Amino acid sequence: MSDAVIKRTDDAGVVTLTLQRPKALNALNSDVLAALESHLADLEGQADLRAVLVTGAGEKAFVAGADITEMRDKTPEQARAFAAQALRTIKRLEQLPVPVVALVNGFCLGGGCELALACDWAVASDNAVFGQPEVLLGVIPGFGGTQRLPRRVGPAMALDLVTTGRKIDAQEALRIGLVNQVMPQAELAAYAETLKEQLQGNGRQAVRAAKQAVHDGQDQDLDSALALETSLFAFCFAGDEQKEGMSAFVEKRKPDFR
Repeated sequence: MSDAVIKRTDDAGVVTLTLQRPKALNALNSDVLAALESHLADLEGQADLRAVLVTGAGEKAFVAGADITEMRDKTPEQARAFAAQALRTIKRLEQLPVPVVALVNGFCLGGGCELALACDWAVASDNAVFGQPEVLLGVIPGFGGTQRLPRRVGPAMALDLVTTGRKIDAQEALRIGLVNQVMPQAELAAYAETLKEQLQGNGRQAVRAAKQAVHDGQDQDLDSALALETSLFAFCFAGDEQKEGMSAFVEKRKPDFR
């Protein structure tokens, strides 16, 4: 494994993870997954972490899929182990306590689409292409696609995509709710900088509590989820962020959340 397959930068707690196999269209192989999991393990213990942005190197691809060359000759047992490695890594990304955003620049297929689905939201360049084309290879999505995709876009649309293997462009991805925004590729970097500024200006613990409320509440009935929200709302009043944020509002100044 080489850490060179993942570039990690940290801007005041907003970490960018860039997958770096541009010649292979950033395809996911065992080395990439192991390197990604190693970085995620570090991030889990980073106290000043505010957000994680995930993207791919180059202009052609976010992640074009899993590495077919590596998978082609696997036995069923080896395929199960490879999928388990990917599922463990992607779930670790999904369970980070801070916002995780996919910046999709180009092909986002197969395992790449599954990686983007584990992010809290995705923003796409206008040349992005999405799909779960595994059936064209005689298999099905193995990194969570059959489960996270219907939760994002609904079961009918998910079945359309995973059973036909068809690819969709960025505008259709926006229409079905797979991505939040579409913009020219040249504007992705500016979007990332604006997002960094927004998140860096918010209370770190408040943002984490907001993510927890949304994620954990989805698996509960409404009354239980509302009780969770109330508990997290009250918890915010136990720290310094609430005092600073509300004092800044009253005093008509920007809050200083350090």
